[in-house]
Amino acid sequence: MSPVARRDAEPGGSAEKQNTPEFDVVIVGYGPVGQLTARLLGGRGWRVGVVERWPEAYKRPRAVGFDDEIARILAAAGLTRQFPYFSEPAPDYEWRNAAGQTLLYYNRRRIGASGWPQVNRFHQPHLEQALDARVRELPSVQVRRGHEATELADLGDLVEVTVRGPDQQHYTLRAAYVIGCDCANSFVRERMRTSVTDLGFFFDWLIVDVIPHDPWPQINLQICDPARPTTLVSGGPGRRRWEFMRLSGESVEDLNRPETAWQLLKPWNLTPDNATLERHTVYTFQARWADNWRDGRLLLAGDAAHQMPPFAGQGMCSGMRDAANLAWKLDLVLRETAPLTLLDTYTSERRAHVQHAIGDSIELGKVCCVTDPGAAAARDEAMLKADARPELALPPIPPAILGPGLLHSSPDGQLVPPAGHLARQGWVRAPDGRTGLLDEIVGTGFHVMAMADPRPHLSVGQRDFLASIGTRLIHMAPPDQLTPEDARRAGLDTVGDLDNVLRDAGHAAAIVRPDFYLYGTAASLTDLPELVDELRAGLARTTR
Repeated sequence: MSPVARRDAEPGGSAEKQNTPEFDVVIVGYGPVGQLTARLLGGRGWRVGVVERWPEAYKRPRAVGFDDEIARILAAAGLTRQFPYFSEPAPDYEWRNAAGQTLLYYNRRRIGASGWPQVNRFHQPHLEQALDARVRELPSVQVRRGHEATELADLGDLVEVTVRGPDQQHYTLRAAYVIGCDCANSFVRERMRTSVTDLGFFFDWLIVDVIPHDPWPQINLQICDPARPTTLVSGGPGRRRWEFMRLSGESVEDLNRPETAWQLLKPWNLTPDNATLERHTVYTFQARWADNWRDGRLLLAGDAAHQMPPFAGQGMCSGMRDAANLAWKLDLVLRETAPLTLLDTYTSERRAHVQHAIGDSIELGKVCCVTDPGAAAARDEAMLKADARPELALPPIPPAILGPGLLHSSPDGQLVPPAGHLARQGWVRAPDGRTGLLDEIVGTGFHVMAMADPRPHLSVGQRDFLASIGTRLIHMAPPDQLTPEDARRAGLDTVGDLDNVLRDAGHAAAIVRPDFYLYGTAASLTDLPELVDELRAGLARTTR
């Protein structure tokens, strides 16, 4: 592939504009990450063009799991009522050895920190239908299926995308930015100046999706049997998924046959008489990421930026976090509220988070993908001593926090905890009696959350700045301390109780970003103005 044509000038510089873009953003690829990105940007009013080379959505399952953070993101995108249609909570996840002994046990019966079930199993075609419906409600978004991007030209102040339509005729779209959400073999990535880090962790697995004709129990198992490592999980309401590792000496062709799938399902008492084989395919798991997710006006998200083994269930989740991180930053840049260099923090923040997810997946894969009986016996002996507790059975893995970026940092550039951590979402009550999750009551965007009314502690200029980036000022207090006057105050939402993590740590206020990550916290309300000033300065002079 030839590299993308470009000018030497940095986008946003003084070069005279050559054309007027018809779109603010063109998204290449319309899987769930492309759909979510289109929804988040179009929901902010931006003109979004989507080109997808396939004329119809893929009708078979692929990803099957998302966590409570992604549920919060999807709820913010307007999908709350559709959850029962495409997903069901997965209350636990157990890893067993060949003898049926429990090696690891994950109890996910409690609501997660983001206010939703910790793990949810889903049917991807139904999720995509729901997302597509929300996208097509937006008048500023155009979706073009059966249209394939064939060339890119970054002209410095805009990008020209050459597209081949269903009639094989070519035409050109002009956009301020192009986002590649076009899977592992990304057309956009191949035209960017970026290297790829590959950890060389490869395994072939047969993926088998089944619709049992009779109700099946909610079972989520990883069977660490050296004779055939196997996964069994829910594939969403009414569906189940099996994954079987390819063994030495087996060919991909022999493994990827319906007869082989039915033979492997036979011990589970599933046959063509009592189940429908929805899909079978051999998939090669990989562990790699692009080293830079932005080159000029070209950006990457989802599998175009990273791929990982499935054992932690974070592949699609990571792509949706990309969309949530990128959308609000592009919004500020397009509104000229922040410099274009803010987009560099997209790579630095998200890449660190993705590396954690990939590392977690690899460590779990090392537990499962053992085919030597002696090595498996040694593994079992060591893990059984840990009493099925993951924190004891697995090597320590760094916490899932963002890397350096637009976050509260020390003078030497180190994040000041808990900056970069995911903010919690609790169930709250407003003074007018409404109850619900925080996002339902006060909406999404930047939040200043404080134990008392934060406005008296902020100058007019600081309040004007916060208003310019769509910030909600939220007084968090025990409900019995609220008055009707609090509810009537313009610009102030008064709800529930402050995030217990912040309260227990002695913090009096926090700034939460639109992607639900903590920008930073203040030990007292007198420290809040300095935190606000730091955020304003960071948006004015963002650097990597």
